[in-house]
Amino acid sequence: MHPIRQHARVLTASLTGTAVEFYDFYIYATAAALVFGPLFFPAESQAAQTLFAFMSFGLAFFARPVGAILFGHYGDRIGRKSTLVASLMLMGVSTLLIAFLPTYAMVGWVAPLLLCILRFGQGFGLGGEWGGASLLAVENAPKGWEARFGSAPQFGAPVGFLAANGLFLILGLTLSDADFKAWGWRIPFLASAVLVGLGLWVRLRIAETPAFREALAHKAPPAVPVAVLLSRHFGAVLAGTAGAIACFAIFYLSTAYALAQGTTTLGYSRETFLAVQLGANCFFALGILIAVIRADRTSPRQVMLTGAVMTIALGMVFGAGLTSGSLLTIFVTLSAALVVMGFVYGPLGSWLPTLFPVTVRYSGISLAFNVGGIVGGALTPIGAQMLAEAGQGSNAGLLLSLAGLATLIGVLVARVRTS
Repeated sequence: MHPIRQHARVLTASLTGTAVEFYDFYIYATAAALVFGPLFFPAESQAAQTLFAFMSFGLAFFARPVGAILFGHYGDRIGRKSTLVASLMLMGVSTLLIAFLPTYAMVGWVAPLLLCILRFGQGFGLGGEWGGASLLAVENAPKGWEARFGSAPQFGAPVGFLAANGLFLILGLTLSDADFKAWGWRIPFLASAVLVGLGLWVRLRIAETPAFREALAHKAPPAVPVAVLLSRHFGAVLAGTAGAIACFAIFYLSTAYALAQGTTTLGYSRETFLAVQLGANCFFALGILIAVIRADRTSPRQVMLTGAVMTIALGMVFGAGLTSGSLLTIFVTLSAALVVMGFVYGPLGSWLPTLFPVTVRYSGISLAFNVGGIVGGALTPIGAQMLAEAGQGSNAGLLLSLAGLATLIGVLVARVRTS
């Protein structure tokens, strides 16, 4: 196959599959912010319902490291391609089944139990997704293009977010509030089946990465990759985990948490706030593009350090911007946040692989990325929601500063491998 065609197919497979996976993840985040509280978690107050919904959302982040270990094991032993297909199928089936769940009013406590089980399945599948998609791109990249190739799965994030929130916006504009809460929220979960089929079709048409084939030709893969990883490269795992925290914190405070606050405490309509977030999403893609071009000209490490410092500064103004009472100020705040996220997320796919040898690389970057997700993506929105309940919503941005500091330290202490 011609190199250009081969590269195009690899990049399409990385972007498409990850966009599908993140679409699945984001529709849950959006539904958690809008409807899952009253439908699955009856409580005395709307704020408590939202908190319980975010707790179910956070459950997947604890499942992701488990999935990272399992899929990383097979990704380092049998290859990137087959493992990516399996992770996509698990994520897709879990998402589709959510569309058929009964609510608490129908079956009582069984409803939130089933929701949490499927949410765990979503996280388990995504635990093996991002790492494999990043390696698929980076290990096929021409010399000097690693960051730009590694951005393919990163661009899947804004694409998946655009599709998820765009579909919820269309439903909000075309359905009554009663119909949306009764059955309309199920449509995005049903639609995921079509997207998963597309992702599988693309991924089944690609070959294994040259770096993995070469490593396999020289030496048999470790019997238990995660054991080798934790015994010989534990420091790299810790540094990589810290390096991933900021991107998760920015994203989920700017999307799920901001949407919940905007449509409850701040009093904006669902459609208005979704439209604001869709506009801000364009700046997310712009931030990634600027960051990865700069990363190939300098280094992913340097861009990550810049992004970490920007995250610390962002945290100082985020809470005030979100609670300003001005829709324009909120739009600027969210847009700026997502640009900053591009700097800590865009180069991540090319920076993390430099911390681990090929034989444990799938396990290493998957585990680091997903453990970082627990802190940044699960605990941060819950902490912000608790601050909002206590009347301290304007201080929620300080959590971003802490996340930025963690990423700054992680990138500074990480040792980049030369081979």
